[in-house]
Amino acid sequence: MRLGIQLGYRGEGFADAVDEVVEYEAVGAELVVVPEAYSFDAVSQLGYLAARTTRLRIASGVMQLYSRTPTLTAMTAAGLDYVSGGRFALGLGVSGPQVVEGFHGVAYDAPLARTREVVEICRRVWRRETLVFSGDHYRIPLPPGEGTGLGRPLKLINHPVRPRIPILLAAMGPRNVALAAEIAEGWQALFLDPRAAGRVFGESLAEGRSRRKPELGPLDISVPVPFALAEPAPSLLDPHRAQLALYLGGMGARGRNFSNDLIRRYGYPREAEVIQELYLSGRRAEAAAAVPDDLVTSTSLVGRPDEIRRRLAGLAAAGVTTVLVSPLAATRAERVRDVGELRSLVDELGPATG
Repeated sequence: MRLGIQLGYRGEGFADAVDEVVEYEAVGAELVVVPEAYSFDAVSQLGYLAARTTRLRIASGVMQLYSRTPTLTAMTAAGLDYVSGGRFALGLGVSGPQVVEGFHGVAYDAPLARTREVVEICRRVWRRETLVFSGDHYRIPLPPGEGTGLGRPLKLINHPVRPRIPILLAAMGPRNVALAAEIAEGWQALFLDPRAAGRVFGESLAEGRSRRKPELGPLDISVPVPFALAEPAPSLLDPHRAQLALYLGGMGARGRNFSNDLIRRYGYPREAEVIQELYLSGRRAEAAAAVPDDLVTSTSLVGRPDEIRRRLAGLAAAGVTTVLVSPLAATRAERVRDVGELRSLVDELGPATG
């Protein structure tokens, strides 16, 4: 299993956070992932991280698919791979209507088809093909009758460091997960309960893998988890509980909330309904209190070493090949120490196969 660091949506202290990442690199972390959502863009932060680290892989987790043209996404990924010396992985996601239409002013349509087309366009750009693409949603160059008529096929000026940059697709729904298993190097899961992974995702993963091209290699499955080598006290887990309430209750509308749908499939239909009703009515503390303790525990990584060993084994059995931790300890020294100890526990599992 690989060990990575999941950064948060930091509004202050980014330079200090990167100083801490450099220390994580020194104690054995292999990857750092930067989110985007509707916070600061991930790209500028990833460029800074590329300059401050030497061997740590960097990845977006995830860049908005709708807010950039496919070609710009490819150019940006090639640029980040260039400045990092071939250490970048392109994490992509479709987000949801609330963000895409509410913040970017772009119609949220055909997420699966658009994802497939964007991935294909990116790979053509990285291979430096003269770009001609005619899909249902993207047409490059613009066809006759659209625009000025002056567009002509072009190819990337630069030679990318790598002709194929790894693509990691964020997915929750059955068809999205199947697509990730089919066309991407990796699947970025969220709120993964390893006990339910086979039942909830097994069919989708098998379907996608049945169409997967051999040159993509084994599917890397990554999952972010809050982490501490400590007893799972409420003071440590309450922020994660609040995040679950936010996503289950507020990140989407009634009937269109992907996280809420996920925990229904885990077996919490009544709890999902209650959390959403409380959150949308403004009763956020009550919504957090309604998140099942079992769900909080199963989607985090908090405990003493023997418990962490058991939980890591459960994640590995569920197919997870990369664990992305958000260290929770109170001080920087404690967080770095915990990540170093986790490195040893992860090594006990043996090499990752994804």
